[in-house]
Amino acid sequence: MVTEVKRMSLVKPTLQTCYHIDFDWWQKNDRDWHVYLRNYLCKEHQAAFASASESVQIDWVDPNSAEITQVDGLQHVLIIHCAKQPDFITQQSALVDAIFRTFLANGNQPLSSEDLAKILGRPAQTILRTLSGAHVLQGIRITAG
Repeated sequence: MVTEVKRMSLVKPTLQTCYHIDFDWWQKNDRDWHVYLRNYLCKEHQAAFASASESVQIDWVDPNSAEITQVDGLQHVLIIHCAKQPDFITQQSALVDAIFRTFLANGNQPLSSEDLAKILGRPAQTILRTLSGAHVLQGIRITAG
């Protein structure tokens, strides 16, 4: 598990504070982040990405704005397909892993501890304490703005 010491903040996170996966954090702090993400791929895409040695960039069209941007292919297929599989998140998943998978499954849209608690059936206070600790866990950080 990759961790980073957080900088002290004047704002104390609350149950309504929103979080997301900061993929930029992953790229800056773990050069093997693609290896980590491959573990989350479904069987079909594990085979498809087995021979890819580096990140593959693909063109993605935003359905709302029609803007075309380059996105990481592995990250994209993980979010749009693999995270949608019925066994992607289980009750047996460790809390941080379940949170990480939840963000992947919802397209990495910001969620609060309360939102995560409703989705995962875990206590919101426990989620908040976990995410607001001294270390960044799996790139899950407070959403800016």
